[in-house]
Amino acid sequence: MESTRVAILALLLLLVFGSSTEENPEFWRSQARRTLQSALDRKLNTNVAKNILFFLGDGMGITTYTAARILKGQLQNQTGEETVMTMDTFPNVGLAKTYSVDFQIADSAATATAYLCGVKTNLNTVGVSAAARNGVCKTQKGNEVTSILKWAKDAGKSVGIVTTTRVQHATPATSYAHSASRKWYSDADMPDSAKKEGCTDIASQLIKNTDIDVIIGGGRKYMTPKGTKDPEYPRDYSSRGKRKDGRNLINEWQSLKTGKVAHYVWNKTDFDAVDPETTDYLMALFEPGDLRFEAERDPSMDPSIVETTEKAIRILQKNPKGFFLLVEGGRIDQAHHAGRAFMALHETVAFDYAIAKGLELTEEHETLTVVMADHSHPFTFNGYPFRGQSILGKSPLWATDMLPYTTLMYGNGPGHKITNGKRPDIRNVNTKTKDYVQLSAVPTESATHSGEDVAVLARGPMAHLFQGVQEQNYVAHAMGYAACVGADLRHCQGQTAPPAVHTTFTDNKNGNGGVHGSAALLSSLLSVLVALTLLM
Repeated sequence: MESTRVAILALLLLLVFGSSTEENPEFWRSQARRTLQSALDRKLNTNVAKNILFFLGDGMGITTYTAARILKGQLQNQTGEETVMTMDTFPNVGLAKTYSVDFQIADSAATATAYLCGVKTNLNTVGVSAAARNGVCKTQKGNEVTSILKWAKDAGKSVGIVTTTRVQHATPATSYAHSASRKWYSDADMPDSAKKEGCTDIASQLIKNTDIDVIIGGGRKYMTPKGTKDPEYPRDYSSRGKRKDGRNLINEWQSLKTGKVAHYVWNKTDFDAVDPETTDYLMALFEPGDLRFEAERDPSMDPSIVETTEKAIRILQKNPKGFFLLVEGGRIDQAHHAGRAFMALHETVAFDYAIAKGLELTEEHETLTVVMADHSHPFTFNGYPFRGQSILGKSPLWATDMLPYTTLMYGNGPGHKITNGKRPDIRNVNTKTKDYVQLSAVPTESATHSGEDVAVLARGPMAHLFQGVQEQNYVAHAMGYAACVGADLRHCQGQTAPPAVHTTFTDNKNGNGGVHGSAALLSSLLSVLVALTLLM
């Protein structure tokens, strides 16, 4: 059997190599001494951050991080556990609490509003405070909150977003949009009542709210009139334009950039031809919706997240005042929702390579680089696998039902496969393929999120601010302080004393009077009912 062969091989490797390396106590002592000295030699970088590189692994919980580390090493023909990810080299590490104002376990919209805008909010809402209600347009007005991307732009920096999802998706959308629903990608996704009340879709806000220098991801179909043929998939009706208002936002974006060197591209050939040195603006939309998974990407048509990150940085870094760039590994989350660990981990490995490219292209003395997840998933790593065993393989120890199981599985999701009270027999199943769906304990159409804290890693100017266990909304304020953007400019003014702030909490203009008021309670219950009908 496969697991037996792997176990025997692992034991042989340990017998052959272990005595001279890891079985020798001095191996571990010398390693620890080097790590200790590195920590002792570390000096605080208290510079003002000229640049902020913010990497967001959507759904990249601690289990995903650990498993991806092992996979990265195994893809390099190592045992994997001892592999050093680029993320592992960040000297400052903290934890962020991910709950939203209304839910114990949050979604990507509420979490993005926290770490980008500095304010916790409700599930499924983007760039608005918790006074706004999910899907209720009239509660959006007056409750908009701005993001660090806008703070940076207002300070004269260049700004950009790079994502592996559609650029209108929750994470990138929060950097520029304000919406009572994360699902309002185009006007076709909005109820007529919301339009009549003056709310606008996320795609239209992309070209209106903030002058974003670099926009890279997917989402072409939300930018063009209904029925517009997609340039890559002209025969696919689901890829055609969706807009009911007849607007072509791509053309409008180009018109707004008159007098500047602005490129719109949708394929890798044109993307590669873009010269960062002469380009002022770039909009690159490589798919009608989300980009393809890294394992299925056509390298002749779509660039990797490493390539898109590099292009964005080279365009943005021409600004002498610096830049802010959001890079999202967005499909980690989507793979987890589908119960596909292979895809999630390969997305995470690609994300780590993008982080390495970011560090390569910037200088640590002037660039604050932050890496974090927005939330986690019910993803477990279990079963006592031998050292060096494939992270996508099976535990060598069988369960009490005398059947094997994978070392990676889910608490809930589409992988629930109990038949006649028994789990499937996977002895002859290859669990290492990209299409394999790991077993889940509870049947759900899509795996949910999970609520544990997520890691926040930082290096560069004021990176020591990112430590301890903090509320997720703290991240935006710490980044803003380090770069002297936003409301708190004490760092560039040489001050450390807290500013005098007098805050009073009163009934807001929507009459909610706080989250425990009766009106708010009723509205929250309605939000719950709406949220439960949506896919996170």
